[in-house]
Amino acid sequence: MVKEISVISNTREEMINIDPAVAEFIRGSEVREGVLTVFIPHTTAAVTINENADPRVVGDILTELRTMVPKRASHTHGEGNSDAHIKASLIGHSERLIVSGGRPLLGTWQSIYFCEFDGPRTRRIFLHIQ
Repeated sequence: MVKEISVISNTREEMINIDPAVAEFIRGSEVREGVLTVFIPHTTAAVTINENADPRVVGDILTELRTMVPKRASHTHGEGNSDAHIKASLIGHSERLIVSGGRPLLGTWQSIYFCEFDGPRTRRIFLHIQ
């Protein structure tokens, strides 16, 4: 089963917790035990799993990515968003999760985050469960 969901980013760079949408999809699939794939079909966005307890972690991740890959006038890509492409490649475009008991098998402090690096935009996320 595959479902496309949308997420709207509000700033150029942000991380959006998509746990509620993922949980709703799993419930609707009626799959109790299986594997979930979360795929981002964009070259300037990504998906990751990280801490949900302290929102400063998300801020720290974004700050460090900006430090590692700053937006530079020297980038040759014509759209001026080479930094967003690089950040998306570093984080990655998919995550696979075990589904157990009808829920994603995540650690106590883990959540699934959509990562925007070239917003604000309306983005697509594909969820696949088997």
